[in-house]
Amino acid sequence: MQIDIQTRKFDLTNALRNYVERRLRFALTWADNNVRRIVVRLSDVNGPRGGNDKRCQVLVVLAGLPDVMVKDTEADLYFAIDRAADRAGRSVMRRIDRKHTLHKHSRPLTWNTDPAI
Repeated sequence: MQIDIQTRKFDLTNALRNYVERRLRFALTWADNNVRRIVVRLSDVNGPRGGNDKRCQVLVVLAGLPDVMVKDTEADLYFAIDRAADRAGRSVMRRIDRKHTLHKHSRPLTWNTDPAI
């Protein structure tokens, strides 16, 4: 699973990188065959002013399906990462389930050619 982490307005520490990778692998390892790559953008929206301004945006690029994009903004960056990873995992699950459900129910029509009926 390829994970690309980008930051705006602050430096990416090794601890933060490891945390993001661990959370996303936990949320999406089950879908590894369908996930092409993950792009994570972490930003501090308001800078030093404080408030709910730590944003985590996760883009999951899927094979043969539309991409999944989730965003979360919180006062704590780690909490924003947790929520975004969880939401990304649930969204990917729904997207893959929907694909399997549609595929299962889209069987070709067959005509009964038996004249006895």
